[in-house]
Amino acid sequence: MDDYPLLNVFWTMLWFFLWIMWLFLLFKVITDIFRDHDMNGWAKAGWLIFCILLPYLGVLVYVIARGKGMSARDVKQAKASEAAFQDYIRKTAGTQGAGGGGSSTDELARLAELKDKGAITPEEFEKAKAKVLA
Repeated sequence: MDDYPLLNVFWTMLWFFLWIMWLFLLFKVITDIFRDHDMNGWAKAGWLIFCILLPYLGVLVYVIARGKGMSARDVKQAKASEAAFQDYIRKTAGTQGAGGGGSSTDELARLAELKDKGAITPEEFEKAKAKVLA
């Protein structure tokens, strides 16, 4: 280790981390090329060839030319994922209880409405309520 000074170790580590960061950016650009629905197939192929044949220049030009669109597509995808997740939670929470037909509070509200209208007797209401809460 005497022939490789500490400053050279730091310099090598800096270049290694910069290379790793560039690889992440390259993969981000390539995924953005395929994710963009506004671009036609030929434009996607052109950008991809440009980024593969001249990787440093291709990535730099892509980020300069289409960087604002990259962030907009990221935000759009994040919002879509969040909406899908919230929808899944609502569906899952809404199907618990009462045999999967609705939540127990909805079933109790429906039973109370039937009792108020006189469609069921108070005894039938109590039996149905006990069945829903069981």
